[in-house]
Amino acid sequence: MKIASVDVFVLKSPLDFPFAFSQGWVTQRSATLVRITSDEGHVGWGEAFAQGLEPPEIAAAAIEHALKPILIGADALSPAVLWQNMYVKTRDYGRKGSVVAAISAVDIALWDMAGQILGQPVFTLLGGAHRAQVQPYATGFYRLEGQGEVDRLAEEARQHKAAGFKAMKVKLGFGLDDDLTVMAAIVDALSDPSIELMVDTNHAYGRSEALILGKALEAYNMRWYEEPVVPEDVEGYAELRHKLSVPIAGGENEHTPFGFHAYFKAGAVDVAQPDIASCGGITAARDIAALAHAAGVAVNPHVWGSAVAQAASLQYIATLPTPHASLFAKQPLLEYDRSDHPFRQKLISNPWTLEDGMIAIPDGPGLGINVNMDVVEEYAV
Repeated sequence: MKIASVDVFVLKSPLDFPFAFSQGWVTQRSATLVRITSDEGHVGWGEAFAQGLEPPEIAAAAIEHALKPILIGADALSPAVLWQNMYVKTRDYGRKGSVVAAISAVDIALWDMAGQILGQPVFTLLGGAHRAQVQPYATGFYRLEGQGEVDRLAEEARQHKAAGFKAMKVKLGFGLDDDLTVMAAIVDALSDPSIELMVDTNHAYGRSEALILGKALEAYNMRWYEEPVVPEDVEGYAELRHKLSVPIAGGENEHTPFGFHAYFKAGAVDVAQPDIASCGGITAARDIAALAHAAGVAVNPHVWGSAVAQAASLQYIATLPTPHASLFAKQPLLEYDRSDHPFRQKLISNPWTLEDGMIAIPDGPGLGINVNMDVVEEYAV
């Protein structure tokens, strides 16, 4: 069975109310989707993660001009072989960033199509599921003005709690004083120590400020402290991990098993966060999980994309073992972005919902989703 066509769709939707994380203002939601079709009519969907400030056209161009010639006519049931071919042929100008995100989109689509052909969910093709459902955590707390929004952010925490979320990730990185004021207000507003909190500064600080913030965060019930320093500063990650009791997380801006190997070798993270739509897809994420498990590091994938990337993350989460087995071992969580994203729930015909604080992992063929082409066409550039 051969690959007959590779179609790329760039989706964009301007935001009525732009919001900020520590690195800048997000004015639109975007995604790069790819649809791969076999010569027998089987279809697979994938997504390249467009970072908040990243033009989705970059990954789209890489797919169209660099990867598509490798794929047409190739064996549709050889995702791992094709991953190696794509990576090796783009290594001299790729390795990280949008080129690897483009490989990720293709790889996800290939695994989805393999599941469609074989009539099995991706998690079965990867060896089986450790779990049938996953607890989501609410990602939010973006800024509409920048600083001085403590009351609105405290109210947002109450809204996440009312919606049934038992874990939340707070965006920080807007100055240490503002960060600490916001955290104190959110903890006070929740008034529930059973709710797990994570923070994410999106590498806003250098080592000294990151350490000051981390020391202050030790007073709270923290699941992890995410991206405390820039991804290039692997030694800084390791230093903070050794000096803080708060678990250190990172990896959404790292790529492939080669990149994550450096983190594990340095003892830099407690929680690795590959983004399926950016790290190299399901093939790379599978190998990253094996490396992490051997290093005693937990894996909790990052996801900020559309429903396609979320679906791929759910399949991946199903396969993840706990790094330290016990009767009450911590299980991986699903990142559930609560900010405005019009082609997340609308993009698929069977969106998942929160039931008793959990989300069921789809067990249909492939990614377990049906993409709504009307929505793709509505938002396609």
